[in-house]
Order: sequence, then C-alpha cells, then structure tokens
Amino acid sequence: MMTPYLAQIMMFGGNFAIRGWAFCDGQLLPISANSALFSLLGTTFGGDGRTTFGLPDLRGRVAIHPGNGPGLSTYRWGERGGVEHVTLNTTQIPSHSHTAELKVSAGESTVSTAVAGNSISTPGALAGRTFTPTLGFGTAAPTVALNAASVAGGNTGGSSAHTNLQPFLGIYHLIALQGVFPSRN
Repeated sequence: MMTPYLAQIMMFGGNFAIRGWAFCDGQLLPISANSALFSLLGTTFGGDGRTTFGLPDLRGRVAIHPGNGPGLSTYRWGERGGVEHVTLNTTQIPSHSHTAELKVSAGESTVSTAVAGNSISTPGALAGRTFTPTLGFGTAAPTVALNAASVAGGNTGGSSAHTNLQPFLGIYHLIALQGVFPSRN
C-alpha cells in the first residue's frame, strides 16, 4: 500500500485499527502528540483546542461531501445531521381523502314526488298515451324504510416512529494518524 496522506480516511474490512491509523469514532487525541493532524482537523470534530482535538465520528453515520449540488441543501465541513427514526405529523403527508360508506339500519321517511297530470314524464311528452295508475304508479307519497346510521371521521395511525435508514453495511472507517502532510493544490 502507498503511504497515506495525514487525515486520509479509508474503509477497512477488518475489525481492528491498522498501525498508524485510528477508528473514526470521535475519540479525543492530545494535540501535543498529534500537532500535524490537529493543524488539519482543528476542533471541527470536537476537543477543547488547547490540549485535545477530536477525530471524525462516523459511527452510525454516512459521510457527505460539504457544499451542495444543484437544487440541494448546503452542508458545512464537520456538520452533523439526520435522524434514525421519524414520526410524521399531518403536515408532512400528502393531501388525500378517504371514502366513507353509509349503511342505514333503522328508521322511516316519506318521499314526495309531484305527478303532474298523471304523467310519468314531461307533460305532453307522451302525447296520445294515457297514464293508468293501476299499472303500479300512483299519486300517493310512498313511505321508504331507512336505517339509522352515523359516519365518523378522524385521525388514524399510531404516531409511532418509523426507520429512516437507507440500506447499510457496517464497515470500519479509519483515519491516518501518520503519513505525508497534504499540500494544497
């Protein structure tokens, strides 16, 4: 392997930190023993800046390049963000509707239907035909049986948080404690 740059971060498939490297787990290091690394990281990832400084903490996190892409939010170097679990509220879900079905179970109502000139259509529409009530039609208002019912609406869901994680694979990230001091381009 080539000599790493100081502060270079790499993924490692083993379960230990290689000599000259440390886990990216947020640990604090003494400035006095790591002044070159401190000059690159400062207190961006923690520490008091007098005696200690912190390494990046990538435990449970995904690295993101600082800055922004077209139409995306801006992120600063060392900024942390995101949450593992999210509970949505009504302002965060799309506008939508629910259908309701009304089933009637008891009651009675009278329906009135005007029958003009004993016709079952617009008067004169069936010219030459006479309406005969004995064929099943009449001028009396029928009684229709109705059933009692109620419709209730309201909130749904249990307000439980859901996982907000992309698929992942746990693999160690290491940072070089020793190596070539990187020069600016």
